[in-house]
Amino acid sequence: MKTLKILTTLLFFALAIPTQAQTADEILTNYFENTGGLDNWKALEGLKIDGKVSQQGMEFPINVLQLKDGRQMSSFVFQGKEIKQGVYDGETLWNTNFMTMKAEKADAEQTANFKLNTNDFPDAFIDYAAKGYTVELIGKETIDGTETFKIKLVKEPVTVDGVEKDDVSFYYFDTENFVPIAVESEITSGQGKGQMSKTTMSDYQEAGGLYFAYSTTQYVNGNLIWTMSMDNIEINPAVDEGAFAFPEEITEEK
Repeated sequence: MKTLKILTTLLFFALAIPTQAQTADEILTNYFENTGGLDNWKALEGLKIDGKVSQQGMEFPINVLQLKDGRQMSSFVFQGKEIKQGVYDGETLWNTNFMTMKAEKADAEQTANFKLNTNDFPDAFIDYAAKGYTVELIGKETIDGTETFKIKLVKEPVTVDGVEKDDVSFYYFDTENFVPIAVESEITSGQGKGQMSKTTMSDYQEAGGLYFAYSTTQYVNGNLIWTMSMDNIEINPAVDEGAFAFPEEITEEK
């Protein structure tokens, strides 16, 4: 009888080993392997994304440019005029004001926080420990009917109203394909400051040997804000160096 109990115990542990929860690092390793390979992600120098944004019943084309050196911007045409948002040239962060249609520089706090996030191209989880970030596997959670691994990512603190605050996000990785399908975080600036943002990602497709989510949707406090669908993603595009520069106003001589 004693021998039977020992064999039963050994069998239990043998069966339990394959079903033990994976670590956060194992999930991230699978993620990068399934989306093109970590070395290929690290070799990425830039992205040019062409797509469409749907917001408040309107749809308009949008272009996004992101570079490894931190420069990035989004641009679209609205009522015949080009509007640029989140333009960063490595030092200055600026946007087109929707009311005046003139370029305006962000304040020092917003610029400093934005600069921190430029370290994350093309993915915040690449070399996260070397950047001083931490990750933690919280457990499993069902998101929109899909079972996911919930991973907590803590990055360098951001400054909110002059006070440093932990920059915390929660990522939800599909347990079958090991790709993120949602991310949640608190908004730290702008009109939505203090509210919770949730962005969902779907329709993963290949571009240049890497896999990207071709559809993203953002919610704030559960309310739909916008949906973006990608038409084309170009790897390592040619760049107009002057496109990021803040446009100084020209004063006409009388």
